[in-house]
Amino acid sequence: MMLYMDDGYQLDIDKIDDTVLALLALTMCGGGRAWKGHDWDTLSRLHEKGMIHDPVGNAKSLALTPEGMERCQKLFDAMFVRKTEA
Repeated sequence: MMLYMDDGYQLDIDKIDDTVLALLALTMCGGGRAWKGHDWDTLSRLHEKGMIHDPVGNAKSLALTPEGMERCQKLFDAMFVRKTEA
């Protein structure tokens, strides 16, 4: 799904979803849980894509699925890890 901006640009929702999934790695704690302090529409899409379990509820954290944890780590490494020379 693409959102249309007034100035003729489109937001790439899949890139936004990937970025939020990668950012979940920053707040990940034991058991594949991360703080759910992100946009609810994005979290709903990640749930629909099978990356996280249903984020709706009273808990302040959400649980990533095994597929979500794997993709989260790959995206985090690709987006935010700078390789250094030994």
